[in-house]
Amino acid sequence: MKTPVCLVIIAVAFAASSMLNAQTSAAPRIEFPSASPPSTLKQRVGVTDIEINYSRPSVKGRKIFGGLVPYGEVWRTGANNATKISFSTPVKINGTQLPAGSYELFSIPGEQEWTVIFHKPMSQWGAYTYDPKNDVARVTVKPIATPPSVETFSIAMTELRDESATLYFAWDRTRVPMKLEVDVSATLVPQIEEIMASNAANKPYFPAAMYYLDHGLDLKKAGAWFDAAIAAQPDAFYMVHHKARLLARQGNKAEAIATAQKSIQIAEKAGGAIKEEYVRLNQALIATLE
Repeated sequence: MKTPVCLVIIAVAFAASSMLNAQTSAAPRIEFPSASPPSTLKQRVGVTDIEINYSRPSVKGRKIFGGLVPYGEVWRTGANNATKISFSTPVKINGTQLPAGSYELFSIPGEQEWTVIFHKPMSQWGAYTYDPKNDVARVTVKPIATPPSVETFSIAMTELRDESATLYFAWDRTRVPMKLEVDVSATLVPQIEEIMASNAANKPYFPAAMYYLDHGLDLKKAGAWFDAAIAAQPDAFYMVHHKARLLARQGNKAEAIATAQKSIQIAEKAGGAIKEEYVRLNQALIATLE
């Protein structure tokens, strides 16, 4: 008995379709390089966590500012999606207060002056739907010419201190620096005072004393905390050295010298490379007091 022609045609079509689907599903997924690769910068300043997510275009022989990126127009400050920046605590950027939170980071480049814009997060591509009514803050920045060309757009942070850092953009022959400030003491001092006034065990005597010493806060309290820390670890020559620093700051030269000499004696017993370091530090301190 012969198979009907229509059934043969259907069978052939089904087999061809199955082969095509098999070939299609077997095709590997190819990942192509991005013209502007994504990047994430994470940095802590004091006790503030900062995160920046942006894409990094390259010069590739083009004229950048005043060319690819026109002067006087809003720029996404990178490529692809609008650049995003977040702060875990309030900050100041070039003296302008900015609440904790997440923002889109736009800018308006100029030959003599840039405007950097912190904008409500809208998850937008580029700056095509940018709306100034959603600006949270604007700061004015003076760009700096940089003779060495920066090929790939970079956002970075440098000059890190407990209360400040420099946040900057750099691309081609232009660097745009901004001063970032955080109020560490407003966050940290109440916490220190609370725990030190409590009955808690294992109080952070040494780090608290160091913070007060380095930030010029209550040196009397810092001295008492150094004493408590040293009593718990009498061989900690580094703690004794910093107690000598505090005494010098208070103007008590004789006791500061004696304490620095004690630190040297303990360090000598410890030996090793760290001994050499603290012998030098104490000798340098003594030299400023004699």
